[in-house]
Amino acid sequence: MGDEKSAVRVCGPDDLMEAQSLVRRIPVGEQVMEAILSLVRAARPDSEHDTEGQIAWGPGPRASQALMLAVRARALLDGRFAPSTDDVVALAGPVLRHRMALNFAARAEGATTASVIERLCQSLF
Repeated sequence: MGDEKSAVRVCGPDDLMEAQSLVRRIPVGEQVMEAILSLVRAARPDSEHDTEGQIAWGPGPRASQALMLAVRARALLDGRFAPSTDDVVALAGPVLRHRMALNFAARAEGATTASVIERLCQSLF
């Protein structure tokens, strides 16, 4: 039992607040911003995209904000100073999946929110 290690603090509250502030200051290019907005709009039931009427309710404005923060953080963690549309595609599923729902017919056909998001990403990017 003598070889147990104790937890070591890696960062404190101030470090976390500084990291959050840094993520919010990372610039986002117009192409990435348009990609986020296009994707979120396309994931709504009233969209003109090829979702085949599968979406019961879609992501709102806060989904765009969450995706914007996520792509900034991913870029920073990868050592980049700005996010790309690749970040949008990579994080679309995890960010949007719980912010939308498919209708009964779509679920009965075996569709999933992940598959709908993937199809939207393929058609948009």
